[in-house]
Amino acid sequence: MDAKRVETVSARVDAAVSSTDSVEDELELSAVRHRPEGLEQLEAQTRFSRKELQILYRGFKNECPSGVVNEDTFKDIYSQFFPQGDASTYAHFLFNAFDTDHNGSVSFEDFVMGLSILLRGTVQEKLNWAFNLYDINKDGYITKEEMLDIMKAIYDMMGKCTYPVLKEETPRQHVEVFFQKMDKNKDGVVTIDEFIDCCQNDENIMRSMHLFENVL
Repeated sequence: MDAKRVETVSARVDAAVSSTDSVEDELELSAVRHRPEGLEQLEAQTRFSRKELQILYRGFKNECPSGVVNEDTFKDIYSQFFPQGDASTYAHFLFNAFDTDHNGSVSFEDFVMGLSILLRGTVQEKLNWAFNLYDINKDGYITKEEMLDIMKAIYDMMGKCTYPVLKEETPRQHVEVFFQKMDKNKDGVVTIDEFIDCCQNDENIMRSMHLFENVL
C-alpha cells in the first residue's frame, strides 16, 4: 500500500475504534458459512487489536458474506482500485500470496495475517511476504520469468497513469537489472536469502521493490 492508502486505512480504523462497539461482531462470527478463529487467537497472531479485528471483520463480511472470498470476487474487488489499467493478472498473483494454504479461497484469517505483515510487519517480514509473491509456483525460488510475469502484471495494472509512459520493453529491462544483482551465484534462480540480502543492501532495488507495496 502506498502512504496515502495506509493513512486512509489507519484513519478509518482509528475512527471506528473510538466508537462504541458491542457484542454484535462476536455473534456475527458464528453466522457465516466460514467461521473465523476466535478474536483472541487472531489478536495474538497479528499486530491488530481486538477492536481493529472487529472492524476489519465487519468490512470483510460486507464484501464477502460467506466468510471467504474466491479468486473471481477478489479480482472484481481489487480491480476497482485500478480502473485505468488491467489488474486481473496481478490480482491473481496477489490472491495466491494471500491464499497461504492454497485451497482456492481467502478466509478472514488469511486476509488479516497478510494485512498485518504489510501494514505493521518488520522489514524482514515484508520481504519474506514479497518473496512469496514473486515465487509464483511456490518452489522456494524466484526465476527471471516469474519476476518478469509480476513486473508485467504491475505495469499492466498501472495502465497509463505512469509518467513518463513506460515503453513495452521497460519491465524486461528492469528485471534484467534486478535479477543480475540478486542472483549472486549465477545459478539462474534467486533464493530467499539472496533476495533479502540484496534488497536490504541495495537502496535502488529496495526503492524499486517497494513498487509492489504501492499496488497492495
